[in-house]
Amino acid sequence: MEPEKEKEAVGKVAERLAEKFPDVSPEHIDDVVQSEYEALAEAPLRDYIPVLVEHEVREDLTRESRESGDAHK
Repeated sequence: MEPEKEKEAVGKVAERLAEKFPDVSPEHIDDVVQSEYEALAEAPLRDYIPVLVEHEVREDLTRESRESGDAHK
């Protein structure tokens, strides 16, 4: 995947996740997406980076949501 298309696709990941997790600040979502994206910087196969980032960030946000829900009990 071309670097510009990859960055654009990762940006769309953040947008989709912001819609899916409206209770989470867009800034936090952007930070988590960026962190996950950076963690994959050395991955040799680039075609699946946006999918991998979305999967990992969705899991992180779901876990955070559950943990914050547990904290309020």
